[in-house]
Amino acid sequence: MTNGNKISNKKELALEQREELLKALSVRFEKNMHRHEGHEWANVLARLEANPEKLWSLNEMERTGGEPDVVGYDQEKDEYTFYDCSAESPKGRRSVCYDREALESRKQHKPENTVIDMVTDMGIELLTEEQYRALQELEAFDKKTSSWVLTPANIRKLGGAIFCDRRYDTVFMYHNGADSYYGARGFRGSLRV
Repeated sequence: MTNGNKISNKKELALEQREELLKALSVRFEKNMHRHEGHEWANVLARLEANPEKLWSLNEMERTGGEPDVVGYDQEKDEYTFYDCSAESPKGRRSVCYDREALESRKQHKPENTVIDMVTDMGIELLTEEQYRALQELEAFDKKTSSWVLTPANIRKLGGAIFCDRRYDTVFMYHNGADSYYGARGFRGSLRV
């Protein structure tokens, strides 16, 4: 058994979970056609069924409050892109600092997890600032919360991390120490299927 098979076997959904997730994704897809005009659920479903290992990651996005939905399609790669589309930063991913190094640097009041560890465990990618801004063009997100985004290495090397939100009908990018964490700050992820 290859390492890839071990991972997918560990991260498989039970039939009931799979059906529940696909139903939620289908309903959300149909309710929010402005996010993926010109695409049909049957085509997305076919891609999901051809890539069952991705369902586990989508379920993790759903389970933690991300409300994943299709926001793009790469014709060349024949891949759909899902982003977390919850109105506010996903509740199950808040109060986390940026990465393991930041967590270990805290002397006290350490958060339970980090953004980078969670992204890795979930099998998704953290949105970049550019992706976050593209998401905000679809509709207004994070009007009361904020979301960590992928931090450039030069900023992270100096101890910082970046996050974004939407206030005054404008998307803002800010910085914080990577070891900071807040109850109103989580993160948004993406998954290509």
